[in-house]
Amino acid sequence: MRFESFDFAPEILRAVSDCGYQEMTPVQQQAIPAIRRGRDVLASAQTGTGKTAAFALPILQRLVDNPAPVQPSNARVLILTPTRELAAQVASNINDFAKYLDITTITIVGGGKQDVQAKKLKAGAHIIVATPGRLLEHLTACNLSLSGVECLVLDEADRILDMGFSADVQKILQAVNKTRQNLLFSATFSDAVKKLANLMLDRPQIVSVNKQNSTADTVSHTVYPVEQKRKRELLSELIGKQNWQQVLVFASTRESCDVLVEELNLDGIKSAVVHGEKAQGNRRRALREFMEGKVRVLVATEVAARGLDIPDLEYVVNYDLPFLAEDYVHRIGRTGRAGKRGMAISFVSREEERTLLEIEALIGQKIRRIMVPGYEVSSRDELIKQLQERRRFGKRPQREDNAVAQVMAEAKLQGQRLKRLAAAKKPRQPK
Repeated sequence: MRFESFDFAPEILRAVSDCGYQEMTPVQQQAIPAIRRGRDVLASAQTGTGKTAAFALPILQRLVDNPAPVQPSNARVLILTPTRELAAQVASNINDFAKYLDITTITIVGGGKQDVQAKKLKAGAHIIVATPGRLLEHLTACNLSLSGVECLVLDEADRILDMGFSADVQKILQAVNKTRQNLLFSATFSDAVKKLANLMLDRPQIVSVNKQNSTADTVSHTVYPVEQKRKRELLSELIGKQNWQQVLVFASTRESCDVLVEELNLDGIKSAVVHGEKAQGNRRRALREFMEGKVRVLVATEVAARGLDIPDLEYVVNYDLPFLAEDYVHRIGRTGRAGKRGMAISFVSREEERTLLEIEALIGQKIRRIMVPGYEVSSRDELIKQLQERRRFGKRPQREDNAVAQVMAEAKLQGQRLKRLAAAKKPRQPK
């Protein structure tokens, strides 16, 4: 189906054509008609499915159909995103779609000067794209009113909640015009997301192009069992032997990211890093060099990678598995986009086997394992068997903090290994 089918304004269709869009993606085909009719929408949409255009284009058409002057300290559309990188990406896409329209969009995120942002807000805009925390700061300072908002969009709602913005979102909902249209887009549907949807949506149109919490069919999943201390060695070997050219690697902490990048560069693999302690300018430069091919590997933490738009990315490597199984879906959503093939590769130590089982249960498939000669993990099959046996004794209530649960499980396994070592070293008593 083509965009001309929905009778968009010529200026919008011209801009869409300039962007190289021709055929609609499934999420666009389902969401655009519902949004054009004014329905609330609950959409299951992963990164790379064309979801930004799915909500931005009908919103722009609404502004064209119902023109009105910009009101000071107000906006007609509010879009909330979890990170400033994603906010910048969404705002950039909207500006591309609105390039032939007289529509203003401003971005309000942390890291920008508040006085400059306050000046823009007081002038008013058609569309505000913001992160919840910074927007709430401006609301508290009375730099804007949300009484004129006609449409509220939560993009990547699951990540907004995962990052601790639930209370901020609740306060923003109280301040927004109550007769608004609501659009909620999320890659995964946790209990928290469902609770928020029930709170803000009125008889929503459900848009789902994939099963909830599923991954794209274009992505191939592979697990490499390996000891934690040998992960870097295996990564360097695979990149070299299999000639991986553009690789996004997820590590669990900022410190591990820095160490990994240093060691990869020592191995002769040009690498860069993005995480929260890096200045925004450094992060932009690292991403630019990665996309230009000057850097072969980009190492990132979970949060820093949100909003990264990397066309044609083929390889995503989970150097460390995420603490939450749902985050696996987000990570690998960076590859296999727009119908192109992608590879999701996970390095799994013995201590991470439980998390791997949770990931497989979430996505509904068994991930194939590849054992690399020389990197075999001792006692791996025995550990898997023990974990599966424990799961058969009945499902216990899931911990709210999976990170704590994983740490406790790792500590318990470590304690068991220490006991076995101590028993083996203890001298036998003579009879």
